Amino acid sequence: MSANDAPRVQQPSAPHDSAFLKACRREPVPHTPVWFMRQAGRSLPEYRKVREGIPMLESCMRPELVTEITLQPVRRHGVDAAIYFSDIVVPLKAIGIDLDIKPGVGPVVERPIRTREDLAQLRDLTPEDVSYVTEAIGLLTRELGATPLIGFAGAPFTLASYLVEGGPSRTYENAKAMMYGDPGLWADLLDRLADITSAFLKVQIEAGASAVQLFDSWAGALAPVDYRRSVLPASAKVFEAVAGYGVPRIHFGVGTGELLGLMGEAGADVVGVDWRVPMDEAARRVGPGKALQGNLDPTVLFASTEAVEAKTLEVLDSAKDLEGHIFNLGHGVMPSTDPDALTRLVEHVHTRTAR
Repeated sequence: MSANDAPRVQQPSAPHDSAFLKACRREPVPHTPVWFMRQAGRSLPEYRKVREGIPMLESCMRPELVTEITLQPVRRHGVDAAIYFSDIVVPLKAIGIDLDIKPGVGPVVERPIRTREDLAQLRDLTPEDVSYVTEAIGLLTRELGATPLIGFAGAPFTLASYLVEGGPSRTYENAKAMMYGDPGLWADLLDRLADITSAFLKVQIEAGASAVQLFDSWAGALAPVDYRRSVLPASAKVFEAVAGYGVPRIHFGVGTGELLGLMGEAGADVVGVDWRVPMDEAARRVGPGKALQGNLDPTVLFASTEAVEAKTLEVLDSAKDLEGHIFNLGHGVMPSTDPDALTRLVEHVHTRTAR
């Protein structure tokens, strides 16, 4: 199926009336809304074409390029929401942290934060630091019309992990050593990152984002007792900082099955669920009053169309009694995913859940 042949459902007249935002608010929907984490990215040939020769962080600072990349999956797949194209380390780069995103590695920090003196690297973020975000979202909201735009940011724990480790880690030994061994320094680090993250989300909301998602990508590395004591307060500060805007707030992490209830306690309106926990069980763990998002295993998309549809129906059946459900993958779209499989998946969910 080509981009021009992508299925189209009946469109709302404004973002507020979209199936996505209605599901976030736990209101009746015309169909289960669908969007994908990393839907704008390397799985799309049009993305690879426009990004060719442009470093990742530079691409996040070009408003016209951000607009084009963000719109690509909306055009191709007919998803119910766009996700702002950026990277979780953009606000850190904007305040002067010496870091780069190295291909095949990820974010690498030149001077990791290991001492109290190192905290001086973390100054406040101002709207002027990320004026390109305001410009890009202005362009996007005009192009998207009634399709909602999701803003996003990295959560304080995940940002702290990169800053303390100096880059990606499998064990987080330096970050956890600080958390356990110098809890005062750790708390101050996360508190500063909560302020930076809050400011970054406020810029996006004030520019026109209809919802925001806080990615705590690596929170699954924590035991619940450590999450509650050492991480939840900072995440809760972020959600509280943007509560007054009235836009839905989504919270997502990978491997967070044991943390789902706590992640809901942090203040999100929608809790994202990875593929390891069935949606009905996730609802039990999170408790009432929250919508849920998820949770097809991204690797299922490499199977046959029949297998994808069967696994999708398992997710939809598990979610049938939820107060609100947004269909998504249990993590981001993998780079080698066939884009047509995503287009077919959107159409399948829309068709099977049409009210």
